Amino acid sequence: MLRERVRHPIAALVFAVLLTVPWVIVHFTGGPDAYGLGHPATVAVSGIAVLGASFLLAWGAETAEKDVPQSFAIAVLAVLAVAPEYAVDALYAWTAGANIGTERGMEAANLAIANMTGANRILIGIGWSGVALFTVYQARKTMDPAVTFDGGLRSRVNLDPSIATEITFLLAATAYAFVVPLGDGIGLLDTVVLVGLFAAYIAIIIRGDVSHDTDHVGVPAYLQQFRRPARVAGVVALFAFSGFAIYTAVHPFAHGLEEIGKAAGIPPFFMIQWIAPLASESPELIVVVYLVNKARSTAGFNALISSKLNQWTLLIGTLAVVYSIAAGSLGTLPFDEKQAVEIWITAAQSLFAIAILTNFSIAVWEGITLLVLFLTQVVAEFVIIQTVAEPAATELSILVLYAYTAVYLVLATVLLIHRRESMVRLVRKTADDAGAAFGAGSD
Repeated sequence: MLRERVRHPIAALVFAVLLTVPWVIVHFTGGPDAYGLGHPATVAVSGIAVLGASFLLAWGAETAEKDVPQSFAIAVLAVLAVAPEYAVDALYAWTAGANIGTERGMEAANLAIANMTGANRILIGIGWSGVALFTVYQARKTMDPAVTFDGGLRSRVNLDPSIATEITFLLAATAYAFVVPLGDGIGLLDTVVLVGLFAAYIAIIIRGDVSHDTDHVGVPAYLQQFRRPARVAGVVALFAFSGFAIYTAVHPFAHGLEEIGKAAGIPPFFMIQWIAPLASESPELIVVVYLVNKARSTAGFNALISSKLNQWTLLIGTLAVVYSIAAGSLGTLPFDEKQAVEIWITAAQSLFAIAILTNFSIAVWEGITLLVLFLTQVVAEFVIIQTVAEPAATELSILVLYAYTAVYLVLATVLLIHRRESMVRLVRKTADDAGAAFGAGSD
């Protein structure tokens, strides 16, 4: 990791900034076209910038934990890390609103939903599962106290019960997501409900206690030694610069990957749903791997869960707003039958993932299950669109999505019934946290 290569905190900061400099220069002097950069070169330059900016973002969040509740610092980190995903989806929603009633408008609306559902499923299918498995693997070297070795598939990552609020609000957003496809599309009522959930979540965590129990090292420890005004200015600078670098670099990074994929024969719609979101989620995954490598797996999972929550609330909620602004009037972002099923399978996967976390842990076998279900569904859909002609391909793809939705729901139901007492404790813990935040009892 970066901290192992560059020992002094200032040297590490400078090195991370230098990783972003080539892209910043390219961005402000005409972009990749001005330098004749092909897609591979663009991917390399912008990708290295995303890597450097991700470290700056993580250091900013860790430093901020001295002055604000850890959950709030991680929530800010999560929003900034997935901001590129918001930008990509907003672009498609805007195009849809500006071309109402046309084939281009409907295609853009479907792409907005596909990109959103793809990003959400990647975050759980690869993010949650991959990080859980990586955490258990790394724990033998980092001695992470959050990992319990029960042997093979039963080894698990234990999470801090303080994330009960995030899990409960994610459960509420997931429950609401199941009814979204029953309407004509994503409308302003959905915006009010989903953004309202996120606002309530922020209102609770921002009132939490500031903890000084975490022993930071490296750059965060160095920056926390400064007086509060300088420290806060440093955190703001890290957030602002890393957010700018990530925001400007990820879209060219994703677009370059898309073009490389198209040249390799991968269908454009598949690229938009899976490759582009994977690229836009990369800052978040880099940050989490960095935290796990520091034996801070709890903070890492906090970031992943917070990212899922803000994508499942703010991201969906803002689509109708952008669409309406582009259309010049209040409107509902439409989608076809396939995208409706995509929302359902995304909600079902989310419900299964929440059921896993109700006992505040994720075992190796649970991580593998999430990963296998995700990968097999994506591969099955890729094989279908490559081997079956339309419209049969879409019809078969919908059947596959329904089948996986059913599997996720069955697994989630079984786990929730088995862990019903854990679910009750989870909700009570959230009620206690909310009551403490607003100076009231859990009742």
